Amino acid sequence: MSDVTRLPGAQLRHWQWQQRALCRSWGTGPFYHPAGERGEDREGRDALAKRICARCPVRRACLEHALRTRESYGVWGGLTEEERRAVLEAASPRSTTGSA
Repeated sequence: MSDVTRLPGAQLRHWQWQQRALCRSWGTGPFYHPAGERGEDREGRDALAKRICARCPVRRACLEHALRTRESYGVWGGLTEEERRAVLEAASPRSTTGSA
């Protein structure tokens, strides 16, 4: 079950950036991996999604949304779920280096 407590709310201003997103014309295919996708197939699909994101006028808003809401799946703002997880872990006050 999804945790919706981090979603910004119902006001239109929270979601308007999505109207200008380039991904709207591509469908979900490049941005979400199908079950069992691995290796070169996944890398190729992620690379396509990242190329689309690189040209997107709302990339920053998209990435900020994905990080704030902890989007669990897909490429958002040019980062995969694994890359976003690493960003969040690095920014976490609990993440420390060299501690045992």
